[in-house]
Amino acid sequence: MILVTGGAGFIGANFVLDWLAQSDEAVINLDKLTYAGNRENLASLANDQRHVFVHGDIGDSELTRRLLAQYQPRAIINFAAESHVDRSIHGPEDFIQTNIVGTFHLLEAIRGYWSGLSEESGQRFRFLHVSTDEVYGSLSKEEPAFSETHRYEPNSPYSASKAASDHLVRAYHHTYGLPVLTTNCSNNYGPYHFPEKLIPLMIVNALAGKPLPVYGDGQQIRDWLYVKDHCSAIRRVLDAGSPGETYNVGGWNEKPNLDIVHTVCALLDELSPRADGRPYQQQITYVTDRPGHDRRYAIDARKIERELGWKPAETFATGIRKTVQWYLENQDWVGNVQSGAYREWVEKNYGERQP
Repeated sequence: MILVTGGAGFIGANFVLDWLAQSDEAVINLDKLTYAGNRENLASLANDQRHVFVHGDIGDSELTRRLLAQYQPRAIINFAAESHVDRSIHGPEDFIQTNIVGTFHLLEAIRGYWSGLSEESGQRFRFLHVSTDEVYGSLSKEEPAFSETHRYEPNSPYSASKAASDHLVRAYHHTYGLPVLTTNCSNNYGPYHFPEKLIPLMIVNALAGKPLPVYGDGQQIRDWLYVKDHCSAIRRVLDAGSPGETYNVGGWNEKPNLDIVHTVCALLDELSPRADGRPYQQQITYVTDRPGHDRRYAIDARKIERELGWKPAETFATGIRKTVQWYLENQDWVGNVQSGAYREWVEKNYGERQP
């Protein structure tokens, strides 16, 4: 079996669902269930004995050691992380504790477990650490995309904490020989995406008749990857990646944020028109940009295609249509995640940004 950390969050839950749809290998799912961790993401697995959910923190070394001893996983995939830049600006301490200290405690528990395995099991074992392209910093329009050898230049508390966790993972490989793999991925989108992030926020606000807040001039460029393509990349890296290696995962879809918002609005005009017949674009509102907003991210995903034969199956056009349709068809899920805490966060983050 495998152990997945952070498997009730957006990417982690999609990974668990896809894994069990394609394999009979059991999953132990460890998640702290913070604001973005949601058991409802895993509702379809409620009676599936291949899925064992454990409510807990990767920083709890005693719990992690107990789980490793009890279940003896052949691999661990670490999705557990605080992951929203805006939240890291308002409250960086949680990001330091989870992404750095938590990763350290997880690595220590894994190192102890791995060192006690038989030679054969130890050679087969893998620890896959899921990271972000934001550790590389910001690019100008003219600069080449991030490769695996690009210098780390994180610019937010979030990206700095993820960079630190990447360095710890690397160090545990080079110092102790722990067989690690690291993936650095571009912006994901798709089902179960918590609606504080750009695409689900635009969908949810548009349907509610609320303003669609766009930071600054909206020309910040990101590379967008459909979440199920990311999941397939992780499975491929876990299966065939070389220990100690890093693989950048991207969708080859660089687009300015404003273009993303326009695309979402156009799809909603088609699939769920406003009652008054007016376009959703009328709800776009430009607000004060966030501090230190990176201008462009771009992933060079040639290494994973060249060495492991992986490339995304979805174009942005196909992926974003599937995403909008999912949100339209899952309004109960959307309503349930918009708790009082979520509303307070949205008001805190966007209420202070003047148009």
